[in-house]
Amino acid sequence: MHFRWSLPLTVALAAAFAPVGAQSLSNISYVNGIAIPGNAQDLAGSTSSFNRLGFFSDLYYDRNRNEWWAVSDRGPGGGVISYDTRMQRFTIDINGTTGAISNFQVQQTVLFKSAGVPLNGLAPTAPNTSTLGDSFDPEGLVVVPQTGNFLVSDEYGPSVLEFDRDGNLLRRFTAPANLVPQVGAVTDYASTPPTLTSGREPNRGYEGLAISPDGKYAYAMLQNGTVADGWTAAGRGKYTRIVKYEIATGEAVAQYAYELAGTTQGRGISSIVALGDDRFLVLERNNRGIGPGATLASADKNIFEIDLSAATDVTDINLPTTGALPLGYSAAAKSGKVIDLDANTLAAIGNKVPEKMEGFAVGPMLADGSFMLLMGTDNDYSVTQNGAGTQFDVYFRFSDTDPYASSIQCPIGAVTGCFLTSNNSTAANLTGEYALLPGVLQSYKANINGYVPTVVPEPSTVVLMTIGLGLLGGVVVRRRTARG
Repeated sequence: MHFRWSLPLTVALAAAFAPVGAQSLSNISYVNGIAIPGNAQDLAGSTSSFNRLGFFSDLYYDRNRNEWWAVSDRGPGGGVISYDTRMQRFTIDINGTTGAISNFQVQQTVLFKSAGVPLNGLAPTAPNTSTLGDSFDPEGLVVVPQTGNFLVSDEYGPSVLEFDRDGNLLRRFTAPANLVPQVGAVTDYASTPPTLTSGREPNRGYEGLAISPDGKYAYAMLQNGTVADGWTAAGRGKYTRIVKYEIATGEAVAQYAYELAGTTQGRGISSIVALGDDRFLVLERNNRGIGPGATLASADKNIFEIDLSAATDVTDINLPTTGALPLGYSAAAKSGKVIDLDANTLAAIGNKVPEKMEGFAVGPMLADGSFMLLMGTDNDYSVTQNGAGTQFDVYFRFSDTDPYASSIQCPIGAVTGCFLTSNNSTAANLTGEYALLPGVLQSYKANINGYVPTVVPEPSTVVLMTIGLGLLGGVVVRRRTARG
């Protein structure tokens, strides 16, 4: 069953006065998970040559329309295969009491376009490295409640772009100067450190995107800090950045420092979700687990809560590699671990942890007043590439101790010419034991103290405001069954 939940503005106002000093989530429980076959297709049809679902680089629940949306990234092949970037509207059945999920179905595939031309996942290459052109690597997704338009964050820029409901580009937000990749004084979207001397790291740009409850501000989060924020050949710095944008103008108004729980194994953030004006959930992970090229051992994926109310603007400083921020600056206040995502696994993938837990969203309110939370994985299309840039499908046998070590690689779309991952000169034959890496959705249930949903007030709730704040002691929740 599919619900639409409408929370009157009186409820949102009451929540806004709740204390924020303590951790907002309580009574957290894992409910269940589902695995979606790695060969599942979207609905792009003949408009695109590669329609395998890329799954969940980010998730967003639009409670105003009772719609779930997901964005996949730049496509298979790490930016070297032409791919029309896109987002998916999907449905899942949610048990209104327990929060259990089932029956994932893609309902609509929307291609991202600029002046009618699809934005492509191909990375910027020489000689045109000073502009992005149509290169696009979408990673974060929100819906503006007042208009229904989509804001999408991009790793290549890093950029925030606004699209209409049909995927047409309306505008690009202004990228802060200190995040634009440069070699000396020259903008360069293709170079890597140490040639790249400032700006975002390659493939570590805007990974997460959140929107304030009133729809006035967007918060884009770098996967890791800038090149100047402590990058070295041996590793990355301990801080990354959250950029606050005013949606009306598309201009950045502040940057905040976020301290990572660790700096090893490619650790960074993957998602940010607003709980209120200053409170957010952040999905932070390393790059270990089952994936097309990942090591299984020491997987570590977590949700943390942060508060920006006392954080200071760090736009004008470089963040230190280690240690505290300079005197007079404060990072986001960060809770302990709220959810240990890798503590719960699925039999469908051998009870092992997926590498890229990337999408996270607060879903509908359940019957007891708690909220359903949804996590989704990015399976990288179950595609990898060799040093020469040749692309291969990766098939796993999940019953093995380390499925990647025994995986089989085949030319994309083929089941012949395959070889063992561990020895690329040894031919291998696929059997029914092997499968492409599935996408995974996990459902959680939690009470959220002080949660302020991003909703458009209905006319009736505006009238209720005129009655006075005396109504704040009451809670009115109207349940509607979505049509269609």
